[in-house]
Amino acid sequence: MLEFLHNESELLLHVCCAPCSSAIVEKLMNTGIRPTLFFYNPNIFPREEYEKRKNECIRHAESVEVDFVDADYEHDKWLEWINGLENEPERGKRCLKCFKIRLLAAAKYASENSFKTFATTLSTSRWKNLDQINEAGALAVSRFPELTFMAENWRKGGLSERRSELIRQYGFYNQTYCGCEFSMRER
Repeated sequence: MLEFLHNESELLLHVCCAPCSSAIVEKLMNTGIRPTLFFYNPNIFPREEYEKRKNECIRHAESVEVDFVDADYEHDKWLEWINGLENEPERGKRCLKCFKIRLLAAAKYASENSFKTFATTLSTSRWKNLDQINEAGALAVSRFPELTFMAENWRKGGLSERRSELIRQYGFYNQTYCGCEFSMRER
């Protein structure tokens, strides 16, 4: 899917954390693509956890010299958006709604800032449902039809193993839950 990108700065990459993005960013850069990292994760709770993850992403972006976009922390709005879905299990309706919220925000930013393509690191996690992530990406491009959603399965091609190596190499903080307070109950 990477072959359709013609300009090294055409890709906006929604990132959830440094561990998940590290191997993906490395792969993209090795193919001549210098993504802009977009951090929009209003689901992360508590605020201290959000700040840890964001700061690790900033540290990573600086170390590999890519641009970083810090979107707003809108946890109160996120709670309103997922109201009624609090008791859904991981990979349930709450997760799908959360993916839609985050990928719509990425698509909006991409559209407003002349990106042609966007992707997400969410699909690197074995705990996430790829079909839900791709559904959220499809919804986003239906609202912003000038964009392409790069629906990659980042779990393949040795990226999971490389992710583990990079976590050790960079000494990244590696969280143990997706980020929201409702997933904390299940860990």
